[in-house]
Amino acid sequence: MNRRLLLWLVPTALYAVFVTWYTDFGGPLTDAEVDTFVSSMQERGGDPELIARMETFFREDSGNQFLMLNAIDMNDNPPDVEGAEPGASAGELMGLYMEYMFPALLKRASHPVIYGDAVYSTIDLVGIEGAEQWTAGAIFRYRSRRTLMEIVGNPAMSERHEFKLAALDKTIAYPIETSLNPGDLRILFGLTLLALTALLDIACFGRHKQRA
Repeated sequence: MNRRLLLWLVPTALYAVFVTWYTDFGGPLTDAEVDTFVSSMQERGGDPELIARMETFFREDSGNQFLMLNAIDMNDNPPDVEGAEPGASAGELMGLYMEYMFPALLKRASHPVIYGDAVYSTIDLVGIEGAEQWTAGAIFRYRSRRTLMEIVGNPAMSERHEFKLAALDKTIAYPIETSLNPGDLRILFGLTLLALTALLDIACFGRHKQRA
């Protein structure tokens, strides 16, 4: 095979594999999938109000990726939680929760997009009380609502969720579907592969053309 053709075929195949993994092509969740999730959560004794909100979110699935925006206020004096060391800090408790979440997210092409500590109190606040102070903010990318369902529906999630609840004084989390997202990894990875391959093409074959 022509070496120059091979140079372009390899990154093209790599990009195709990445996009296939990074994108949920399964379409919107079916009623059967949502029914199974709701029944499972009810059998495990989940919060009825939370289950109801998530059921509505899942039944209105578009099949697209989404971002979860999180405002986080850590608890200065978290209670003791079974499974954690007595007197564990909020950071330690959140770490125990994320021991499950990070692997569950990453193997499903979901990941943090932004995380940062708050550097000041709320600057603009309308129509909500008690939201002046926050510890941190984060944005997480989810491949699809099906991915979130798989993560939340895993019994291991229920075992870890108490750590998160104890670690937080308050939090707000809500999903958005982007109409503009230049930071999408499919764009960034594609552009990076294109640039690197073009540079390799010039380095390996540009000289041959000049000699000819």
